[in-house]
Amino acid sequence: MGFFSEMMGNASEIDINEIREDYAKFLAPGERIEHAYRLIRDLFIFTDKRLILVDVQGLTGKKTEYLSIPYKSITHFSIETAGHFDLDAELKIWISGMGTEPLCKRFNKSLNIYTLQQLLAQYILI
Repeated sequence: MGFFSEMMGNASEIDINEIREDYAKFLAPGERIEHAYRLIRDLFIFTDKRLILVDVQGLTGKKTEYLSIPYKSITHFSIETAGHFDLDAELKIWISGMGTEPLCKRFNKSLNIYTLQQLLAQYILI
């Protein structure tokens, strides 16, 4: 279900040890990766200070965009849990200065969406 879920646009949690070395150069001193999710070639990296979105572009994947969103820029967020017949759960994040449309990400049904909600709440509501 993992590969099929990814092809359907759903992300799955990955072990942070798989990416820790590759993304260490993006982290500030003392910053640490808390959770990471893969969507085909793209990544969502939750650190203790910000959310980093890695968007691998093009057929070769040589061009990559890294979007860094400090938690203080997130004005609010919502989660939608997967139902009995749904294949995905959804996370919506509204970012200050980025218009009225939220950033939407879908995650496969096996992901505990409440973990993401708790993580965002922990850093945003401080």
